[in-house]
Amino acid sequence: MKYSDSGVSREGGYEIVDRIRSYTSSTHDGNVLNEVGGFGGLYQLGSYREPVLVSGTDGVGTKLHLAVETGYLEGVGVDCVAMCVNDILCHGAKPLFFLDYLAYADLNPEQAARIVCGVADGCRRAGCSLIGGESAQMPGTYRTGDFDLAGFAVGAVERSHMVDGTRVRPGDSLIGLASSGIHSNGFSLVRALIREQEIDLREDFGGRPLWKTLLEPTRIYVQELLPLIEEGLIHGMAHITGGGLYENVPRMFPDSSGRDGSSLRAHIRKNRIAVPAVFSYLQSLGVEEEEMFRTFNMGTGMVCAVARESAGDVIASVQAAGIPAALIGTVEEGENDIWLE
Repeated sequence: MKYSDSGVSREGGYEIVDRIRSYTSSTHDGNVLNEVGGFGGLYQLGSYREPVLVSGTDGVGTKLHLAVETGYLEGVGVDCVAMCVNDILCHGAKPLFFLDYLAYADLNPEQAARIVCGVADGCRRAGCSLIGGESAQMPGTYRTGDFDLAGFAVGAVERSHMVDGTRVRPGDSLIGLASSGIHSNGFSLVRALIREQEIDLREDFGGRPLWKTLLEPTRIYVQELLPLIEEGLIHGMAHITGGGLYENVPRMFPDSSGRDGSSLRAHIRKNRIAVPAVFSYLQSLGVEEEEMFRTFNMGTGMVCAVARESAGDVIASVQAAGIPAALIGTVEEGENDIWLE
């Protein structure tokens, strides 16, 4: 037998590397020391005085199934980057480099290249370099047409600029930055609703097919928030992913009580959140409001805690950069939890 008899194509793997080379090189900055194709990606750290490295890894989840069903493969590459870089941004880190892992049964080189093209697009949006990755053809592990995608980001922050929640205090304002839509969480529920209601993904939704709204790539907040972090205006940050506001906002608080001996509570007012139509649509299919807020971001992709006197400047800066933002709540004394009303 030959390797190809088992369902694996060596030539296809070589072609994927050739196709993606231009995508990866387009993301490289002056700190990248080699091209894709070696045994590792080489990256020099640059001019940090007291650097703290921050790492993160994530995937895209069952959103991938809708990508396969609709043939829209590029967007999930952006999702993969966003889920990682937004996480490490919450600690104040500038994303430096990224690696991806693509596993599949029988994608052709053109499909695989489209996915990695999306990854490169996400890296450019985040200002980081795609310096390597892995593609693995695994017939028998994945079904025909299916694939999995994961990513790994490494960033750095000066120790003096690190965001760890210790500066969050009662009286701080909570600023909500708008999401681009569902992002990459809750898609098992989305898909269950679609199956149960027998919804046609091609139906019109706001002037375009429903699937385009559902698969809108995750917004990346790096370029808009890094300058504010470097100015010391951000006391705490929460990337709103699975579990919604309920699970993620309290994660910005320090593990122990504050220096004044108090614990913290995020008091968020739902009427200050601009909920996109796609969430109202999903709720109308048979989901209670609290379940919606415990599953989805509901229009808020990132929450920042800032001093009350800085809130106006932070909102103006983010909006000037093109992201809608609003004052959605305050930090109070509490039990390191959240009160959503």
